[in-house]
Amino acid sequence: MASNRAPETSTAPGAPVDWDRAAAGFDDEPDHGLRDPVVRGAWAARMGEWLPSRPGHVLDLGCGTGSLSLLAAERGHRVTGVDLSPPMVALAREKPAGSHAVFLVGDAAAPPVRERFFDTVLVRHVLWTLPDPGRALRHWRGLLRPGGRLVLVEGVWGTVSPVGISAERLTALLEPLARDVRVERLSDDARLWGKEVDDERYVVVAVP
Repeated sequence: MASNRAPETSTAPGAPVDWDRAAAGFDDEPDHGLRDPVVRGAWAARMGEWLPSRPGHVLDLGCGTGSLSLLAAERGHRVTGVDLSPPMVALAREKPAGSHAVFLVGDAAAPPVRERFFDTVLVRHVLWTLPDPGRALRHWRGLLRPGGRLVLVEGVWGTVSPVGISAERLTALLEPLARDVRVERLSDDARLWGKEVDDERYVVVAVP
């Protein structure tokens, strides 16, 4: 299981990544650590569009070092972040989340949240790592309150041996699960990534 990240540029497409070892330098990527004010502002603006306008409960699966969790918490949402990598979770807990975010070690495909229900399940760059994305989506849908939403940031990276999940495949998986599915392309907004990109990056907002 991965945290909320695309493959590192130093990793060959398709090669396994040791996310525990990657944790120390994970936030060096502009769209991971959100240290650049322009990049952070771009993600904050998008989160404002994707998340409900009223504060609610957000489950951030594969949260990594918690950057998106903190943006959601700053908007007043109560956030539970889950990641399989203990070093990633430790770094997330060190960030100033205040009282609105907690971080747990666990599997994004089967998060340790028992019978809790959420207004939003937020997932960034995780589905491509899962052996059965459809099963995970069905489980995540079951964690939503009535009227809740899935916010899924995904993409396809690499040219020779690409990895990821395409918007076409993801929307097909969501077709039996959601009545309202909206796809928003993200590749053309360099502010989100701290650089120009030419691969497929997008978000799907789905309401069951």
